[in-house]
Amino acid sequence: MSSKQDQIRTEITNRIVESIKGGNLPPWRKSWANDHNSGSASNVVSKRRYTGINPLILELACMKHGFNSKWWGTMKQWNDLGARIKRRPDHVPPGHWATQIVFFSPIIKKKIDANGIEKEDKFFFLKTYSVFNIDQVEGDLEHLRAGNAPLTQIEIDEKYEAAEKAIAAIPVEIFFGGNQAYYDPMNDRIRMPNRKFFSTADQYYGVIGHELVHFSESRLNWDRKNSGYAMGELIAEIGACFWCAELGLSMENFDQNCSYLKGWLAAMENDHSFIFKAAAQASKAVNFLLSFSRTEEAVTETEPELVA
Repeated sequence: MSSKQDQIRTEITNRIVESIKGGNLPPWRKSWANDHNSGSASNVVSKRRYTGINPLILELACMKHGFNSKWWGTMKQWNDLGARIKRRPDHVPPGHWATQIVFFSPIIKKKIDANGIEKEDKFFFLKTYSVFNIDQVEGDLEHLRAGNAPLTQIEIDEKYEAAEKAIAAIPVEIFFGGNQAYYDPMNDRIRMPNRKFFSTADQYYGVIGHELVHFSESRLNWDRKNSGYAMGELIAEIGACFWCAELGLSMENFDQNCSYLKGWLAAMENDHSFIFKAAAQASKAVNFLLSFSRTEEAVTETEPELVA
C-alpha cells in the first residue's frame, strides 16, 4: 500500500477512535427521525447510498457539525443544482469544511510471465474526493432539508411491512422464544425472543439484522475463526446498522459500555485497515441478505467489495 493510502486510512481511523473515546455513539449507529431527508448518507444527484467506510466518515461529519440531512454532493453537483457552498465558519479550521470520502478504483496492468504468457495484474488505488452536506449549502433546496418531508403513518407502517418481507425472503430458520438472540452455526439457524419483548419495533429489527449478518458469514466465505471474534462482532454490529438504514429504520439502544467496544478501539488503533475491512464485509453481508427480496440489484455509490 502506498504511503498516501496508508495516511488516508490512518486519518479516518483516528477520527473514528477519537469520536468514540470522546463519548459519542460509534458513527455506524444513528437514530433518525421519520423523514424522507434523514437516514443513510446518499448522493444528492444519483440518490445512491454511500457504502463501505463512507457512511461512517459522513456520520462523523454530521456528529461534528450538527448536520441533519442525508444528502451529500460535490461542490460541482451543488452548483449544478443552483446552490452554493456556505462560507466556512470561523471555528472550522481551513481545509476541514469539506468532508473527504474515499473510493477504491481498480487498476489493471498486463505483464508477461516467465512462460511468455500475458496475464493481468489487478490492484486497487485509494482515491479521495470532497463532498458537502446540504446543511452547508445555500439555495432554493428546502424540499431536501431534514424536517421538510415527514413520513406519513402509512409510510411508516409500510417500512415495517417491507422489513417483514425482506426477512421472510431469506432462506434462514428463525425460532422464536426464550430471552436470548443468537445465531447457532452448528444448526445454521437463528434464535430470537418474541417481538413483544422488545421496547420498539426498530430495536427488534436491529437485533435480528445483527444475527442475520452472522448467518451470512458462511455464505460469503468469511473466515471468522482466523479473523477473530471482535472483528466478527464488529461486522455484525455495523451490518445491523446498514440493514436498518436500507430498510429506513433507526438503530437503537447501543450499549456504550459493551464488552466489545474496548477491543474494537484497540484493534483500530493497532491496525488502520481493521475498520475498513469490517465496513466492507458488513456492506457485502447486507447486500447478500437483501438480494433475496430485491427484484433488481441495489445500486450503490461505491463498491464495498473493493474496500480491504
